[in-house]
Amino acid sequence: MIFTKTQLSRYADVMVWALENARRGGKFKKYDTVLVRYDLPAQPLALAVYERLLSKKYHPVARANSAEDFTRAFYTLADEKQLAHMTAGEKEFQASLNGLISLRAPQDLTALKTVDPARIGRAAVARKPLREILDRTEQDGLFAWTLCNFPTQELAENAGLSLKEYAAQVAKACFLNDKDPVKKWKEVMQQIAHIGKWLNGLNIERLQVETEHMDFEVLLGEKRQFISGGGNNIPSFEIFTSPDWRGTKGVYYADLSSYRNGNYVKGVRLEFKNGRVVKANAEQGENFLRKMLSMDRGASQIGEFSLTDRRFSKIDKFMADILFDENFGGKHGNCHVAVGSSYADTFAGDVSKLDKKLKEKLGFNDSSLHWDLINTEEKTVHAFLKGGKKVLIYEKGRFCL
Repeated sequence: MIFTKTQLSRYADVMVWALENARRGGKFKKYDTVLVRYDLPAQPLALAVYERLLSKKYHPVARANSAEDFTRAFYTLADEKQLAHMTAGEKEFQASLNGLISLRAPQDLTALKTVDPARIGRAAVARKPLREILDRTEQDGLFAWTLCNFPTQELAENAGLSLKEYAAQVAKACFLNDKDPVKKWKEVMQQIAHIGKWLNGLNIERLQVETEHMDFEVLLGEKRQFISGGGNNIPSFEIFTSPDWRGTKGVYYADLSSYRNGNYVKGVRLEFKNGRVVKANAEQGENFLRKMLSMDRGASQIGEFSLTDRRFSKIDKFMADILFDENFGGKHGNCHVAVGSSYADTFAGDVSKLDKKLKEKLGFNDSSLHWDLINTEEKTVHAFLKGGKKVLIYEKGRFCL
């Protein structure tokens, strides 16, 4: 058994708490509908979560994801009309949801390696309206989501770990060895929120990140705020914002590898000018990288900038899963940017009023892509304040608070 019964029970407690904590518009109500979407190896955790939701008087709906073989067959054999097809009633179902818990447990990380990335991109663009439904209901405070990872042999092997070692990393990162992991998460979130409040009070105009391989700048933009934790991801130690994409410049380098849509990508180097990627290189997976960046207009612009403090994150190994890797602690902490879509909740105002026109005016990026690219090098991060002052906010893997 990957986890003990006690650890599995604690994991379920954490996931239901995370979902409830992620709700921005007040508490869940009795008989709200919550979708539990899971990969087949995560069924033991899915059942434990399902039981918790029933005990809380929610309406849980359990859906197992298709195995990777089915997904590969779809992208390989579907014609253009099939790629863009949406099942009747899917929009209505999405609109009826109040919550989503995703339990990911991949059995084949490279199943889509032979698939043309452009076909994956076209399908993603066609399904964007489904995501926009959830974005709108989340902005209105009627929907929340969270996700986590359930260890598999495939994840462990690609991370260079045994399954036992991989599961131990997950348990450590999610506090599953604590008697009360929810209490521990609340304490950590409170500490991270304190740093977020400090950042939001600095009146930052732009940020500069410097490492051995990059010199990168982002424009924070008007009406922005930093978000810390919140429950959308387990684990989640990052502090992030969605900057004004139009002010991005310089070179960004991701030293941590990533798997996406069946492709392994390593050593990504992106050069930005006037907010857009003008040059993209990778040690491995360069062709795939370029196709992803051409998915739509916003795919070559950034939607997120994030920093993780090593004092909070216990993740110190590559996990072959962006969810864990974007929360890497290690010796130097990490920063990451996401090319693609932005997050509406980083708007420092009434999120329900952040419509498409206002997003465009403020430089919130829009795309069918959201791909986190992670740097774990030793780094310094300076904030240039609106009054002209330059402040060191991050070094040696930790915030300078």
